[in-house]
Amino acid sequence: MNTLSKYKLWIGGALCLGVIALIIGAMRPKHVSAVQPGSPDVEVVQVEQKDVPIYSEWIGTLDGSTNADVRAQVTGYIVRQGYQEGAFAKQGQLLFEIDPRPFQAALDQAQGQLAQARANLANAQAVQGRTQLDVDRYTPLAKEQAASQQDLDNAIQNNLAAKASVETAKAQIQTYQAAVETAKINVGFTRLVAPIDGIVGQAQLQVGALANPASGPVTSVSTVDPIKVYFTVSEREYLAWNRRFPTEAARQAARAATPIQLILADGSTYQHDGTILFADRQVNQSTGAIRLAGMFSNPGNILRPGGYGRVRMAVRVQKGALLVPQRAVGQLQGGNQVAVVDGENKVSIRPVQLGDQVGSEWIVSEGVKPGERVIVEGVQKVRPGMQVKPKPFLAQEKGG
Repeated sequence: MNTLSKYKLWIGGALCLGVIALIIGAMRPKHVSAVQPGSPDVEVVQVEQKDVPIYSEWIGTLDGSTNADVRAQVTGYIVRQGYQEGAFAKQGQLLFEIDPRPFQAALDQAQGQLAQARANLANAQAVQGRTQLDVDRYTPLAKEQAASQQDLDNAIQNNLAAKASVETAKAQIQTYQAAVETAKINVGFTRLVAPIDGIVGQAQLQVGALANPASGPVTSVSTVDPIKVYFTVSEREYLAWNRRFPTEAARQAARAATPIQLILADGSTYQHDGTILFADRQVNQSTGAIRLAGMFSNPGNILRPGGYGRVRMAVRVQKGALLVPQRAVGQLQGGNQVAVVDGENKVSIRPVQLGDQVGSEWIVSEGVKPGERVIVEGVQKVRPGMQVKPKPFLAQEKGG
C-alpha cells in the first residue's frame, strides 16, 4: 500500500510538472519574425537617382507664320465670293470680285484716247515733215535771192511749230499710256485674290456690299503650316539662357538642339516638337518680360491662329537628382514628408525638401537617400515604428 501511494505520488508529480511546463511554454515569448501578423500591406518604390532635364512652361498664343489682309483697292459693289470660309486657298485664287464694268469702260476709254493720241502724233509728224521740206527748199533759194528771206523765215517758224506739235503728241501718248495702265490695274483690282497660300477667314463683306479702300479688310489669309507660337519669358530667364550660351553661334546651336513642346488646351501634348525662332528686340518695360516666337509644323492645319497653349522647354539638366513619386509625398503643417521603410520593414516618417517637379515625380533635395524605399500606397495606414509588409509599386496596374 505504501509502495502504491508512492507510485501515485510520482505519477501525479510528473503530470503536474508536465502541465507546468506547458503553461510556461505557452507564456514564454516566442522569437519575433520580421513581419508580425497583422502588419499592413503597403506598396513601395526605391528612391531613384539620375540626371533629369528641368522644364519650364509659359503661356503661348498661336499665330500664322504669315498673315495677310485682303482689302479693296477700288470702290465698287461685290458681285461674287469665290471661296469657302475657313478653307485652304492657293496664292492667286479668286476670293471676291467687284463689279468690273465701270473699270472696263474706263479702260476702253483710255485705250481710245491713246489711239487718238497716236493718230495725232502721226499727223504732227507728217506736218513737220512737210515744213522741213519747205525749209530745205527755201534755204538755197534765199541764198541765191531767188526767194525772199521772209519766205525762209516763215518756213523755219512753221517747221519749229510742227516739231513742237510732234513733241506734244508724244507727251499725250505717254499720258494716255499711263491712263491705260492705271485702268488695267483698276480692272485687276476688281479681282481680290489670295496673296499667300493659307486658310482664308470669315468674309467681312457680303455679295452686294459696297467695298472701298476705307472699308477695312474684306477677309484675311493666314499660312498655318508651319504655325508660330508667341510666349513671354522673364528677363531673368532670358539672361540665364544667354549666360549659358554667350555667343550667337552657341545660342543658335542650343535652339536647334533644344526642342520645345506645346501643351494644348485639352491637356494633351502636341505630337510635333517645335523650335525657337527668335527673341524680340526689346524687353517690355511694364512687365519685365521679353517675347519669344517658336515654330511648329502643322500638317492638316489642325492648329489655328488665336489658340492658346503652354510652351514647354528643358532649360537645364540637374545631375544626380533624387526622384520620388508625387503620390508618395504628404503634407503636414505646411511641410512635406515621406514614409520610409527600412531594412527591418519598419516605418519612419521623414520631412523632405522638394525641388522641381519632373512629370509625375518630385526631385527631393533633402531627406532621403538613393535606394531607400518610400511608401506610395498605404501611407495612411502606417505610423512611425510600425512594421509593414512592403510590396513593389506597379504604376501600370494603377492606371498610371
